[in-house]
Amino acid sequence: MAQQPVLDIVDVDFVRDGREILAGIRLTVNAGEHWALLGSNGAGKSTLLSLCGAIAHPTRGRVEVLGFRLGRVDMRELRGWIGHVDPRQPLDIRLTVEQAVLTGATGTNGWVPRWKPTASELRRADDLMELLGVVGLRNAGLSTLSAGERGRTLVARALMPKPHLLLLDEPSTGLDLAARERLLTSVDTLRAEYPTLASVLVTHHLEELPASTTHALLLSGGRALRSGPVDDVLTSENVSSCFDHPVVIKRSLRRWTAQAQPVAEAHVPGWDADGPDADRHTPLHR
Repeated sequence: MAQQPVLDIVDVDFVRDGREILAGIRLTVNAGEHWALLGSNGAGKSTLLSLCGAIAHPTRGRVEVLGFRLGRVDMRELRGWIGHVDPRQPLDIRLTVEQAVLTGATGTNGWVPRWKPTASELRRADDLMELLGVVGLRNAGLSTLSAGERGRTLVARALMPKPHLLLLDEPSTGLDLAARERLLTSVDTLRAEYPTLASVLVTHHLEELPASTTHALLLSGGRALRSGPVDDVLTSENVSSCFDHPVVIKRSLRRWTAQAQPVAEAHVPGWDADGPDADRHTPLHR
């Protein structure tokens, strides 16, 4: 018997204030798959992620998350089985790293008064902090963390309730190169540690995709332009069409880069193949 999809979105439209934000979207995510949602600003990525996270209802169509159809389930209870990583998460800055991770068990942005974590929850928080490389910061206040340390803390927090689906909303926002690479390495590591975990990551930069990405969906104007296995979708032709700009996509060491397509070579006065005015002088000889 085939395993039920973790996420199944069928013919979904989303309309807000009379404006069609999403149209005819189809997306099926199975256990162990790691999807990337890519598109320019305003393409509908965040709206689609809100449907995946049981935060919003579709205007038309069907959304099933973890086997439950939106509109027929307690959304708040369902969200307890979904991990959500958002760099803009308004956590209480007075929390320590350990406390912040433990709030993933309560689903709150601050410490719940009189709540006491169990020994099992404390062990899980410790394991997750170790996995994400922040265990040495357990007693550090959130306000003292770098953006990269905060990002890895948020991933650990999202994993506390043992979710079946992990959503990452532009997790590399605001990170420098080193912090971004540490975060993406951590994401790759946790995907290896939890082989049945499914994930959906939103970004508009291919350089921010973890090497473990398996599938991709390109959004343009609220419509799915291409969807499927990542190497079939992230081609120069498809990405150029999605962003309405000619780019060349390359993959090296399982990571992607995008570069603007070189303009046609044209003669510029005073230049030749060797540089400016290369034919104007002859080499000096002794």
